[in-house]
Amino acid sequence: MEYKTKNKPTVLLGLSGGVDSSVAAHLLKRQGFRVIGVFLKLYSDTKNPLTGECSYLDDLKIAKKIALILGIRLIELDYEEEYKSQVLEHMFSDYKKGLTPNPDIDCNRIIKFPYLWKEAKKFGAEYIATGHYARIMKSRGEFQLLTGKDKSKDQSYFLAELSELDLKHIMFPIGNLTKKEVRKIAKKEGFPNWNKHGTVGICFVGQIPMQKFLQKKIKPKKGNVIDSDGKILGTHEGTAFYTIGQKVGSHIGIDIIKPRNLAQKRFYVAEKKKGNILVVAPERHHLLFKKDIIIKDLHLINSKKDLFSNNLKARIRHLGFFYKGRITKNHNEWHFLFQKPIEAVAEGQYVVLYNRERVVGCGEIRLK
Repeated sequence: MEYKTKNKPTVLLGLSGGVDSSVAAHLLKRQGFRVIGVFLKLYSDTKNPLTGECSYLDDLKIAKKIALILGIRLIELDYEEEYKSQVLEHMFSDYKKGLTPNPDIDCNRIIKFPYLWKEAKKFGAEYIATGHYARIMKSRGEFQLLTGKDKSKDQSYFLAELSELDLKHIMFPIGNLTKKEVRKIAKKEGFPNWNKHGTVGICFVGQIPMQKFLQKKIKPKKGNVIDSDGKILGTHEGTAFYTIGQKVGSHIGIDIIKPRNLAQKRFYVAEKKKGNILVVAPERHHLLFKKDIIIKDLHLINSKKDLFSNNLKARIRHLGFFYKGRITKNHNEWHFLFQKPIEAVAEGQYVVLYNRERVVGCGEIRLK
């Protein structure tokens, strides 16, 4: 397809080598924007098991091909030092404290969007864009963040730390498309990545078992596994390696002998205690459920009045369920009270608040 410039503004777009950002670039060009692609090098330690090369080089090669097809400039930026020091080191530190952080949200908040905007201003670009499945709408004079059209790919959870000021200069060109539609466009345009699998795992690190990744910085330390009555059931490799709600098993280094009357029950991580002690409980046990959480460092995208909507719902993980509930404030602490107790709530995770399709805000979870 030939693209005709209509003297529209310049957009700096994060071109990762994936199909989503490639189609986002294509759509912006089709609309007449001047597009500059940016490939961010943030992590080079992951290797391709077949070639032994850094995995990011495979993505860079595809990004270059897409830029050539689209006839756009591609610049490469190296922010690996910043990513490791500001995102990964913070993640390791939180895990050591017994928390379960979300490095993907931190990556967007600390690295991806701030640095893209910093570079955009150098090139005189009025906007930045990415291939996220989310939407931005201007309503009542406000720039609002909405869920993506494709509910199975919606990435609004990862974007909840953005501000309204951010949204004024951000574009999500594929937010109104489904993944199927994105692949169809990519195939039609002859993009070599039209059927490329999406990235999974830690942002820019890739698919690697979390326990194995954490062991780069955290040494295993044997500890006791106990039940709700304090009885020792077995051992584990260190509380830092486990998440509340995680299924117990020897495959993750938790070896227990179940009580005879619960031998057929599945057990899950319920609590982490000081002294490197892990508490486990059988399915449906009351220790696995929480109704009241504290929201640490509550961040709001728009006005505070959105917090008190009757339509307020919360997510505690990407693509997780939407749980009904309400906000309260007690002694300068914001709380979210779930309508019904929910499972697998871990400190350090993010709770993201929604009013129907609109993202209201977010914060880190702490428990009473």
